[in-house]
Amino acid sequence: MHKIRRAVISFVLLAAGAVFVYSQSAAQAPAAAGGQRKTSEPYTGDLTIFESPGRDERLQINRVIDILGIMPGKSVADIGAGSGWFTVRAARRVGTGGTVYAVDINPEAIQYIEKRVKDEHLANTKAILSQPDDPMLPADSVDAVLMLKAYHEVAHPVVLLRNLRAALRPGAKVGIIDRNGNGENHGVGSEVVIREAKQAGYRLLDKYDFVKPDKVDYFLVFTAGP
Repeated sequence: MHKIRRAVISFVLLAAGAVFVYSQSAAQAPAAAGGQRKTSEPYTGDLTIFESPGRDERLQINRVIDILGIMPGKSVADIGAGSGWFTVRAARRVGTGGTVYAVDINPEAIQYIEKRVKDEHLANTKAILSQPDDPMLPADSVDAVLMLKAYHEVAHPVVLLRNLRAALRPGAKVGIIDRNGNGENHGVGSEVVIREAKQAGYRLLDKYDFVKPDKVDYFLVFTAGP
């Protein structure tokens, strides 16, 4: 009788342990599947910081534009547009037959960009005050997207990328330029970005390391679909 009782107690303890382990694994699953991770606080300071001399050369922005297929007549989204530094360069490239959407969650940035494009006579640009997890772009509206040093500020990147998909035209390219880091130090590892993009339904086309003003930058290019 004692042996049977001990066997029953052992079985119960093993079963309880298994349930505990399963519960712990289930609780951790969302983070492993692209749940919220460490991010940096979105920048809200002086927007002129993005206009540093020589930035075009350091980022080789014309090469970036070529790789993303940004040419006259195309439609482009600049997500996390900030001061509009990339917006105005893309707007000049697509010309009067194209469109550039300057997307940002910061109302001050949107106001800054609206004044800037007016002063620079860029009528092909539209500013969008977006949500943190949704760029609020029109459906089937863009041929190319660039997130320039903004991805590490996105708290729910998989959700954002999923919401972006509806705006992408067939064959659209999504470029992400960022720096390696731990998420909260104004950088995020390229392998993290690749994993999150895959979870959102994107495929990596190319990975470049020529945009290295601080020797830790990378440039990833994705497309939606398998």
